[in-house]
Amino acid sequence: MTHYRSLNSWLRESYGGKVYKLALDGGFTCPTRDGSKGTGGCIFCAGGSGDFSIPVSGDVTEAIETAKHLVDGKGAEKYIAYFQSYTGTYAPVERLRALYSQVVKHPELAALSIGTRPDCLNNEVLELLSELNTVKPVWVELGLQTIHPETAEYIRRGYPLKVFDSAVTCLLEKHLNVVVHMIIGLPGETPEMIRQTAEYIGRSGAWGIKFQLLHVLEGTDLAKEYREGKVRTLTMEEYIRILEACIESIPPEMVVHRLTGDGAKRSLIAPQWSADKKRVLNEINAAFDRDHVVQGSRLS
Repeated sequence: MTHYRSLNSWLRESYGGKVYKLALDGGFTCPTRDGSKGTGGCIFCAGGSGDFSIPVSGDVTEAIETAKHLVDGKGAEKYIAYFQSYTGTYAPVERLRALYSQVVKHPELAALSIGTRPDCLNNEVLELLSELNTVKPVWVELGLQTIHPETAEYIRRGYPLKVFDSAVTCLLEKHLNVVVHMIIGLPGETPEMIRQTAEYIGRSGAWGIKFQLLHVLEGTDLAKEYREGKVRTLTMEEYIRILEACIESIPPEMVVHRLTGDGAKRSLIAPQWSADKKRVLNEINAAFDRDHVVQGSRLS
C-alpha cells in the first residue's frame, strides 16, 4: 500500500533513476540575523539548516564535485543542487545571477532547489528565478513552520502569514515549484494546531511539503529555554501520531519531500531518539501500515 507521494518516487517517475540532493552553502545570511529584522535568528536555528552543506567559495563545479563524493556509491544518476543554508535569495540580484546561472548550466544537475524566506522574494529575484527556470527546473523552498501568529512571534519568524500567501501566489504565477517547510512540535502548539498548518499548506497550491521535527540544538535560544524547563519535545509516538494526521490532511498529489529531520548529532540536545534516523523511519512506516494511513484521506 502506498501511504503517501514521496519525493523519491516522484524523482524516479520524472527522471527514470536515482536522484540525490547536493547540499550547498552559498554564504548567505538572513534578515533575522543581520539586523534587518533582528540579530538572533529564529529561536531554533543553529546554522540555517546547513550543518551538512558544502561551501561554495567561487568555483561552483568544485563544490558540486565535493558534494557528489559524499553520496558516492549510492547509485545516483543525476543530482539536484540544494542551497540549504540560511536564506538563498537574500543578496543582490547580481550576486544571485552569477551563482545560480553557473549551477543551472552544470550538465549533471537535474534541478536547482533554493531554501529561502517568503519576505526575500522581490520582483527582481522573481524574474531571475523565472529566467533560471527556463534552463533547469527551479524549486523554491519556503520556511513557513507554522500558520499560527502567536507561535510565529515566539519563534521570531519575522513576517506575517499574508507575506507567505503573497509569495506563493507570485511563485506559482512564474511556474516555479514551491516546497513549504513546517515544524511539528513547536512550543505551545496542540496536535490540531499543527494539523491545521499542514492543511493550510495543502490548500496553498504548493507542489511539495517538508515535515520537520522540532530539534533542540546547542547554541540556540531554544536550548536555553529547554534547559530552564520552559519547553518540552515530543516523544516518537507523539510525533508519529501528529505526522499521520498531517499526511491525511494534504492533497494526494502533493509531494512529500521529508517525513522528519535529523540535526547534527554533535549539537543535538533533544529529542535524542531522533538521532537514529533509520529507526525513526522504520517506526513511521510501521505505524503507517498499522493505521492504514492514506495521504489526503481527511479531505472532503
